[in-house]
Amino acid sequence: MFRIGAHVSISGGFPKAVDREKDIGGNCGQLFVGSPRGWKVPGVDGQESEEFRGRFQGEDIRPWIVHGTYLINLATPKDDLGEKSVEAVQQELDASSDLGIPYYVFHPGAHTGAGREKGIENVSERLTRLDIPENITLLLENTAGKGTTVGKSFEELDEMVQKSGHTYEDIGVCLDTCHLYSAGYDFTSEEEIEEMLSEIDDNIGIENVHYLHLNDSKHPLGSEKDEHEHIGEGEIGDEGFRRFINHEKLRDKPMVLETPEGSKGFRWNIEKARELRE
Repeated sequence: MFRIGAHVSISGGFPKAVDREKDIGGNCGQLFVGSPRGWKVPGVDGQESEEFRGRFQGEDIRPWIVHGTYLINLATPKDDLGEKSVEAVQQELDASSDLGIPYYVFHPGAHTGAGREKGIENVSERLTRLDIPENITLLLENTAGKGTTVGKSFEELDEMVQKSGHTYEDIGVCLDTCHLYSAGYDFTSEEEIEEMLSEIDDNIGIENVHYLHLNDSKHPLGSEKDEHEHIGEGEIGDEGFRRFINHEKLRDKPMVLETPEGSKGFRWNIEKARELRE
């Protein structure tokens, strides 16, 4: 089954997220467990969690993934920010577990001048301090590479995991198509997508890529700019997405959209992705 959905709001409670996903035609989904621009992670009410689980299981809208707050920066050289980031990730992991959501993803962060190797080392050291619940796979998201962000290459993501004290049984990867393209990974031709997938296999292992973010890019290949566009209407285009979502190594992985709000909403983008599915 083609598992395709979008990031939806939890306004009014977690069960409402299932209704919103159903309304846009999605059959998997992504959400925040708190404010995306704040540190506070509210506790999960047991009754609400039970209702959420019953709703998404009954509607067969799964698997869900929690996206971490944008403030998280495990790569930072600042101890206080690093500590707050570790605490936030732990709280969000625990909330994900309470909700029965199997995946949690966040951006590794930026070294802000400390150097790429130091930034990667910081991410690994702080990952070591996390207690990852048994029913959760923590996912690192690849970045477009803008500024001093780390995690642009598959090698960097693999290094973070290998030095973390965890294994790929606990930590995996979520790939974002806009970030891939902006980072310089072209997958718009058969030769190029095979080359990219071979590089993934050589570093991360395609089996350790658990989730995909589908977003077109407003900027050219290798621009390092992270600005999403509607599916097929950016630089990646229809054929790029057709190739990506139908490839035998990717087609069975759940995919969620983070496309812009506006005249073309998530429903339009989900329908567009389904049109490109073969």
